[in-house]
Amino acid sequence: MDKLTSMVVFTKVAKAGSFAAAAKELGLSRAMATKHVMQLENSLGVRLLNRTTRHLSLTEVGMVYLERCLQILDDLEETELAVTRLQTEPRGTLKLNAAPFFGAYHLAPAIAAYLEIYPDVNVELVLQAGYVDLVEEGFDLAIHLDELRDSSLIARKLGTSQRIVCGAPSYFEKRGVPKTPEDLKKHNCLSNSSLPPRDQWQFVSQDGKSTVIKVSGTLEASSADALRMAAISGLGLVLLPTYMVGQDIRKGRLQAVLTDYVPAAADIHAVYPHRKHLSAKVRTFVDFLHERFHPTPYWEEWMHPESGEMGGQ
Repeated sequence: MDKLTSMVVFTKVAKAGSFAAAAKELGLSRAMATKHVMQLENSLGVRLLNRTTRHLSLTEVGMVYLERCLQILDDLEETELAVTRLQTEPRGTLKLNAAPFFGAYHLAPAIAAYLEIYPDVNVELVLQAGYVDLVEEGFDLAIHLDELRDSSLIARKLGTSQRIVCGAPSYFEKRGVPKTPEDLKKHNCLSNSSLPPRDQWQFVSQDGKSTVIKVSGTLEASSADALRMAAISGLGLVLLPTYMVGQDIRKGRLQAVLTDYVPAAADIHAVYPHRKHLSAKVRTFVDFLHERFHPTPYWEEWMHPESGEMGGQ
């Protein structure tokens, strides 16, 4: 028999002073209630109750055991309540993984706003590029900016990001503005050495035709943010996602070109290991990001004139 159930039966019998009354309260037969208490006594090797035809009383050992049982059951009830609250009320530590730039520029402001609403949550934000094993490394969720690799993960689309060619106004003053992807062969194109093939930029025309252009330039870097800063300084052109350069374009630090040849937008997902029994902190944070970034993220407002600060900055 389940010892915990037997402990519950014993406490009810001790409080009621009767097997029949305790059995009725618990929805058991009198015989089953008696069996539970006898099982406890047999496993402990002691008598917990003195039984007569008219009276039921605790032995000295039974009184000590009752006190400990009540404490254990109270602790268990508090534990179950605490766990239930974790599922229904956002609280505890949310461990989150994201790429460095997106995490610093878009998630950090979002986290600050989220914690204003849910002050009982703490966030551990780990910024690292590349794929991570959520279960192995103990993450509650991650933000994926590229193609999903693990089909066992639950994914929710938060928004999209285009990739756009851009450069500083000072660069275009010196080198001119490319009108077609073929023109890029005459320009200083800064490439990302961590994203092979680093010297090939792909474009899609308005009629759906795909074109791959082999580019070259005076800077290759493993950091997209380094390329962004070099482009802002006027060194050359970059092909970067709008979540990185959208604000720079709106503020005039960069200028977008070849906008008729933009590749298909990439989806941004929140991914987490399980859908069943999803904790309140994960559920509410994903909902919060979805509302903040969906359907058109603020970083895609680069095509419109600036009218104050961007929504997430």
